[in-house]
Amino acid sequence: MSPWDLNPIYLDNHATTPVDPRVLEDVLPYLRDRLGNAASISHRFGWDASASVDRARRQCASLINAEPREIVFTSGATESNNLALKGLVEARRGAAAHVVTAATEHPAVLDTLKHLERQGCRVTIVPVEPDGRLDVARLRDAITADTLFVSVMYANNETGVIHPIREIGELCRERSVIFHCDAAQALGKIPIDVAADHVDLLSASAHKLYGPKGVGLLYVRRGASQLLPLAQMDGGGHEGGFRSGTLNVPGIVGLGTACALCAAEMQADSARLSALRDHLLARLRHSIEGLHINGSMEHRLPHNLNVSIPGIDADALLAATPEIAVSTGSACSSGHDSSYVLRAMNTPPELLQCVVRFGLGRFTTADEINMAAERIASVANELRRQSALIR
Repeated sequence: MSPWDLNPIYLDNHATTPVDPRVLEDVLPYLRDRLGNAASISHRFGWDASASVDRARRQCASLINAEPREIVFTSGATESNNLALKGLVEARRGAAAHVVTAATEHPAVLDTLKHLERQGCRVTIVPVEPDGRLDVARLRDAITADTLFVSVMYANNETGVIHPIREIGELCRERSVIFHCDAAQALGKIPIDVAADHVDLLSASAHKLYGPKGVGLLYVRRGASQLLPLAQMDGGGHEGGFRSGTLNVPGIVGLGTACALCAAEMQADSARLSALRDHLLARLRHSIEGLHINGSMEHRLPHNLNVSIPGIDADALLAATPEIAVSTGSACSSGHDSSYVLRAMNTPPELLQCVVRFGLGRFTTADEINMAAERIASVANELRRQSALIR
């Protein structure tokens, strides 16, 4: 029997979220008869597409307290990160630059900075505390007179730990350093105010907040600096010259609707999901001896739970529970022996091979949480028993 015949429970909403039916309803007409190119300004099909993109731009901007003209549409957070970070360095016209980031950033940031390091940039990676948060005092010590930008994610994709973004933004503004924030996991889940947070550039993806895959945004604060990022894709000067290419109108419409829904429902969604998450944790703690929580619970996304189950192998647990979609870590860092995020948090080695990340979502039900908790606990305890017999 295929695992898909077992009525699987989806708890991997950090990797991607299902498209909200209301988003799909808004997108479908643009895949059928509303087929205009937003850059075609000589007929009604183009005018309609352009107006739809403008509406989506307003919806995205409203969610983060930005101006519509500050929103640049991209293919997703990875492209947005590349545009922001590479674009900032190139705007410096090849002069040596110093950049600062955190040890637990997403590969889309860390790999981009490795590329820039090969181009002559100096990169300082600041350690995080055992709870996964960045100590602002350590960040302050890492910033020098020639630091061009700081890049720190809003919330971690594995542990759900939320960094002190407002304090970081205040520090960067105080030191006249550009602040880039990868908010792929946070957007639509917790309130974000780019003005109050002093964020200069912010990256996000639609598919993390119940929108379609293949579309995202980069917020670029106008007037932040003369060092605005240089385009990484040339060929028409679209998106204010930041990103050329025919606009993905259906995807952009979907992103806009997804942002509007999050703006209206985020508070209620977050309260429900945090209660479900806490219930899941209580069930697992009751049934699994020695369960260890990875990262701060106080500063954590409401839908995230990352735990280690000592004495078992997480891959074996996942293989034995194909009806439950969870993960052992980031969907973007497969092939690693253990989580570099948890290693950066000085997690004991015996807890690194038994990590399970639960990502609850808008459509997760209480019944699913109860069934998942019961099944995970049962299999984990059985694997422990088998391991003890082998010894």
